[in-house]
Amino acid sequence: MNIYLAVVVLICLSAGFAYINQRFLKLPFVIGLFLLSTILSVIVISSKVWLHLPFDDIRMGIANANIDDIILDNLLGFLLFAGAMHTNWKGLKKQIKPIAVFALGGVLLSTLIIAGLLFGLSQLLELQISFIYCLLFGSLISPTDPIAVLGILTKANVPKHTEEKIVGESLFNDGVGVVVFIALLDTLNSGNFSFSKFGLLFLEEAVGGIAMGLILGYCLYIFLKSIDHYQTEILLTLAFVMGGYSLCNYIHISGALAMVVMGLMVGNYKQDIAMSDITKEYVHKFWELLDVILNAILFILIAFVLIVIDFKSQYIILGLASIFIVLLSRTIIVYFPHLLFPKLLKLDNKEAKLITWGGLRGGLSLALVLSLPDSETKNILLIATYFCVLFSILVQGLTIERLAKSR
Repeated sequence: MNIYLAVVVLICLSAGFAYINQRFLKLPFVIGLFLLSTILSVIVISSKVWLHLPFDDIRMGIANANIDDIILDNLLGFLLFAGAMHTNWKGLKKQIKPIAVFALGGVLLSTLIIAGLLFGLSQLLELQISFIYCLLFGSLISPTDPIAVLGILTKANVPKHTEEKIVGESLFNDGVGVVVFIALLDTLNSGNFSFSKFGLLFLEEAVGGIAMGLILGYCLYIFLKSIDHYQTEILLTLAFVMGGYSLCNYIHISGALAMVVMGLMVGNYKQDIAMSDITKEYVHKFWELLDVILNAILFILIAFVLIVIDFKSQYIILGLASIFIVLLSRTIIVYFPHLLFPKLLKLDNKEAKLITWGGLRGGLSLALVLSLPDSETKNILLIATYFCVLFSILVQGLTIERLAKSR
């Protein structure tokens, strides 16, 4: 299948599923598309029993599509920039302490907790998963996904101050998670783990990404301020996202963090000076529309991952147990600082529950696990990741509004 035909299929499925959801299901956009895509994946998998579809060809085509590259190299930069650009920095600044605690310390602590529990469980099930792979799983599943969070929380009537904490955390902790994952993966590939090497790689990726985001954001501000032509200004934002993200990947710094920082600057830093009212309207509408289209494609892609998974009973048990491991880890990283430093985070019990349950996982986690070297361990972790994402989007995503309304 050539690239154009693949895009045609994805756009047609996105439009069809979006229509069915809006016309009949009326679920939040992200949940509706993911549910319908998952149902389609189950139908394709079961087709080898009751329908003569070329299942092996479909599976091979999806396996060869390099979904991880599509998400990490192509979609992620656009989605993070769009999400950050539409985020109010003043609101985030008020919640900077809990955001910093959850996005940095929370990801690192959660990675260790999940790795330890998964390693112990794998030993009980007699599955040979080395601890470095358990750490990799912890790093890819710990970050809350900004794409899933932004797509669901905004429709769930969550209190504004709580939404700001969850969204702010998700915008930054995915970048931290990617940095931890890349540092661990480089360590795995080199065959020699050392904390000094890991720390150096982490700082290089994280600090470099933030610095690059500030540089790109300020340069874009200068360009936007110097003209008043909304078509050109939209094109400039597009060029800076594509070029900036590619540059970050090329020089091995965090493109995810760079796009978050640049998006926050474009959406908040002297916006009235940089853009006229007409330009602001068109720029925001363009990125809002692009965000919706790419979200639709993303959640169809991650549902199709189901088709390439090899299921075994032990792997399924580990996958189901991983849901509880991830939820337990999330509970610890929220309630531990909440109980230990109540004045620092200033959370009440209901807000702590919402932040715990609102930590959604999505396409980023699946893209990262798909980027692991091919092995049986990768297949085990792929199943665990998919189960966590499935539960997160369909169960947590559908019940977060009810939890927000409860007393």
